[in-house]
Amino acid sequence: MKDSLLIVGSVAYDCIETPLDSADFILGGSASYAALAASFFSSVKIVGVVGNDFKESDISRLAARNIDISALTFDTQKPTFFWRGKYHENFSSRETLDVRLNAFEGYMPKLGESAKKAKYVLLGNISPEIQESVLGDMENPEFIILDTMDLWIQTANAKLRELIRRTDLLILNDSEAKMLSENRNIICAGDALLEMGAKSVIIKTGEYGAMLFHPDGFFVIPAYPVRDLRDPTGAGDSFAGALAGYIAGAGKTDFETIKLGMLAGAATSSLTVESFSCYKLEESGLGEINRRCQYIEKITSIRR
Repeated sequence: MKDSLLIVGSVAYDCIETPLDSADFILGGSASYAALAASFFSSVKIVGVVGNDFKESDISRLAARNIDISALTFDTQKPTFFWRGKYHENFSSRETLDVRLNAFEGYMPKLGESAKKAKYVLLGNISPEIQESVLGDMENPEFIILDTMDLWIQTANAKLRELIRRTDLLILNDSEAKMLSENRNIICAGDALLEMGAKSVIIKTGEYGAMLFHPDGFFVIPAYPVRDLRDPTGAGDSFAGALAGYIAGAGKTDFETIKLGMLAGAATSSLTVESFSCYKLEESGLGEINRRCQYIEKITSIRR
């Protein structure tokens, strides 16, 4: 593991109902999923805020993966950010039943000296205002990965576009890519996002995989075929975290390294969705991640 990865995002407690089961007050949030996934490939420092109800057992979970929580703010006055959601029968659509910002309301990260010097940074799915604040505090990051969502495309479009011009790798899903680029064709959407200023773009296509748009070429990777889907929450964050962790661990940012990072992301996120929170991922470990990477390599190799 060469360089440390700085991950900025939300840390939350989720209550989730799926067609198969439900779970209450489990560790969630973009930074939690991303950091746990990234920790298999690089050293990780997490930046976020938790409340006065944050469990010692969840601190232990992060510590067990050697995730540096020294930049995690502990708010003693408010509870942790909370989200309650319900997935419909097909698992691809969900509704938010309750959301409470709690400690996350008005939060603005303050980076310590070591965090400011990080070479690799993943700006998780949080407001562009917070993402911009973090970049403003950093000294000279070598590779900036930006994750976003439809909410910020709709409510903070101008600020998001400014950030994209500073971004080495933009990650978003297919509907978000079409919305942001104002293009209904996903390939044309990827091209348009490059023209918008991102140096490279990954468009996630859910159970079908992901596409990479890069000056050195175009690449598509399938998703690992999951047969025991339990909870899709955090799949995209896990993909981004593993990808970022792989790049930081490799110490390289070229086209081939990003492709291999996508392979790590596809394998890692497939474990996330097989349980609530990241329990299956944490239990399975790097050995199972590597096995799934090998399987994806096998099913995508073709000769003529």
